[in-house]
Amino acid sequence: MEILYQVLGWSSITCWALSAYPQVILNFRRKSVVGLSFDYVILNFTKQSSYLIYNATLFFSAAVQRQYFDKYGYDQMIPVALSDVFFPLHSILLICVVSVQIVFFERGNQKVSKTAIAIFVAVWFFAAACSFIALPTHSWLWLVSIFNSIQVFMTFIKYSPQAFLNFTRKSTVGFSIGNIVLDFTGGVATLAQMSVQSIDQGSWVNFFGNLGKPLLALISIAFDLIFFYQHFILYHIKASRVSFQRDPESSEPLIKDSDHLQGIATTS
Repeated sequence: MEILYQVLGWSSITCWALSAYPQVILNFRRKSVVGLSFDYVILNFTKQSSYLIYNATLFFSAAVQRQYFDKYGYDQMIPVALSDVFFPLHSILLICVVSVQIVFFERGNQKVSKTAIAIFVAVWFFAAACSFIALPTHSWLWLVSIFNSIQVFMTFIKYSPQAFLNFTRKSTVGFSIGNIVLDFTGGVATLAQMSVQSIDQGSWVNFFGNLGKPLLALISIAFDLIFFYQHFILYHIKASRVSFQRDPESSEPLIKDSDHLQGIATTS
């Protein structure tokens, strides 16, 4: 069971880690970031940073682990593995790569909204305030739990700008569906991993001790289903009927109908 737990853990983290690459590759091939929500990028950075703080602290800090055992029992496992530390660190590095692409590639009239900036500032101000509150009493478990709650909150809202951008553009062009496939697989594997751990322990405490992890998976899966619907059903049929329709925010064709191109070449 422990081997299966580790395999599922690394499988979920690998899928989540690889999920960022299709978007990076798509941006590079198109030399454009039109269709990718910049609000999603900045909110995702906040999410991954808070997730890294929670996972790394709970995994490496003996003081935080001791407080965890005092609260949940010394017969429980720490609900964070090394793979959980690797994932947000890797994600932050790729977010930096995407940020560079946003600076240098075509971006049309897209920009970071004032709402996203306000959320970014408010979240980190709140985190700083909680740190000062925890300092006198050494309430480190409470503090890292705050960061865990922040990452759950950011997960809930970070996908919304991208879903809304797809809706306003009536297209998912520029947003990689490969990202969503891997993200969905990672979410399912995470829930399976935590279930295996619970069965092995004979206790479901790890779901409550690290509530952010199953909530992260469930929220991601829910939004992934929305993106699947947008890409394969809502806008796929419309896109398949249109050739050389241009994205109003880009000089690139929105749809390149290879059959139509082939017909033109044959006629010529």
